[in-house]
Order: sequence, then structure tokens, then C-alpha cells
Amino acid sequence: MQVRDFDVATIMGGLYGDGIIGYQGAFSRQWTQQLGEDIDVLFHQALQRPDGAVGRGPKRYYVEIHPEDIRSFVDLAIHPWVVAVCEALLGPFYKIVEIGFDVPLPGAQNQPWHRDFPAPQETLTGRCLNSLAFNLTTVDVFEDMGPFEVAPGTQWDRPVDFQHEMFPPKMMYPRYEERAQKKMPKMGDISVRSALTIHRGTANRSSQSRPVLVLGVDAPTAHNANHHDLQITRRFFETLPNQVSDHLTYRLVDTLEPIHQLHQIETLMMGEA
Repeated sequence: MQVRDFDVATIMGGLYGDGIIGYQGAFSRQWTQQLGEDIDVLFHQALQRPDGAVGRGPKRYYVEIHPEDIRSFVDLAIHPWVVAVCEALLGPFYKIVEIGFDVPLPGAQNQPWHRDFPAPQETLTGRCLNSLAFNLTTVDVFEDMGPFEVAPGTQWDRPVDFQHEMFPPKMMYPRYEERAQKKMPKMGDISVRSALTIHRGTANRSSQSRPVLVLGVDAPTAHNANHHDLQITRRFFETLPNQVSDHLTYRLVDTLEPIHQLHQIETLMMGEA
């Protein structure tokens, strides 16, 4: 499997149309299980430090991490589908600006419909998407586990009366509920979306958490890196192939420092975990 095996028109059509596409079986179940083990350790560590895990609603957390915190980062960054999607939508000079994970625990409730950040002028007036969010589940997802729900095509919605330009008014909820699609991927599947496509996490009525890795990628015209602090130790940097290091925004450090997460609006609007 190589980058050229994936059709640019299909990628562009999906992301500019529905605003989300996926690739089944991108990774093995064994690979995904290892990722889940890493996330489980990181989640418990984050819960022990101030601002380590930020609330994204009742019983729901987001944790931003460093690339070298997970053993499989390079595998993810060089996967041919990931590279093909980034090059197709964002161009050859795309940059990875964020890596983290969401953990909806048992008892998590429906989130309000939202987009992850305000739509930039490139999208509102230029009709151009300049950022992407990849999602990779670490468990098989079933309907009672609070699956991710998305309203296709809404990345183009103008933020009229949106709170903080991210949260649409409740009078618009019927529009999103009419379009809503629940996503129930299996271990090894990966998806990518415009973070502007209106979406929400749904209620987790099961006894199992639903961790999902998040990888944020920007085109040169986007500025989401300003909200993150992607750190790389010099030792880890020396192990990275150019195919990865050339596509990272990073701060070189001798020792990784805790990340101070900047998600105040989401916490305010969705409630504490």
C-alpha cells in the first residue's frame, strides 16, 4: 500500500462534501491494542496532575499528549492513507500540530452540538478547508458506548447566533438531528474530518469507556499550532525519519514538560467531567 494508491478526488469529495471519511482496517488489532494500553496509562497519569485531563462534559475527558508518549506515533504519521489525505487536502507542507485523546466514560452524557473551533475566513469566505482531525478508536464501538455523531455537510454552516462561533443555538438542533450519523468503528479503523463539521459525543450507557486518539493537522494557512505545545525531546527527534519531522510543529526540549491545555470554552459550554 502506497500513498498513490488513494484517489485524490475521492478524498477531496468526501471531506468537502460530508466533511468526514474513513478507512477500515488501517491498523491491526494488535497494534491498536498497544495504543489502547498507552492511552490507559497516560489517562491515569493525567488525572493525577492539575489540568492534565480537561472536562468535555459529564464523565468525559480530553488529554493532550506528546508524540513520543505513544509507541506507535511514527506508524500513524507515515501511514499511506494518512499521508495521502493530508497531501490531498492540505498540500505538501502540512504540519501535525496536536495529538491527544478523548475518553467518554460510562455515564457520559450527550454533548451539545458543536464544532471544535471557530471557522476561519478561509472557510467562511474562501470555501477552503485548511485543517483536519484524525480519529482512531482503541476499542470496538457499539451503539450503547456513546458513539461519535456527526451532521454531514455542516462544515459550511455559517456561525449565525453560534455561541463563541462554535455552539449553534438549540433551535438549529433539528437540522443536525435530521442529518445525524452515528459512527461505530472497529479497532484498527481510522477516520478524518473537518473539525468544523457539526458533531457531538453521545451518551455512554455501557459499562466500558470509549477512548479515541485525536491527531490534528494544519495547512500552512491555519494557525491551530498557536493553541498547542507539541514538544519533542532531542533524543526522540534523532530517531524520526524526515517524512515525520518535516511535518511536525514542535519545540525541542531535553525533558518533556506537562502540557497546559487550553480548552476553557469547551469546558465552560459542556460542563465539568
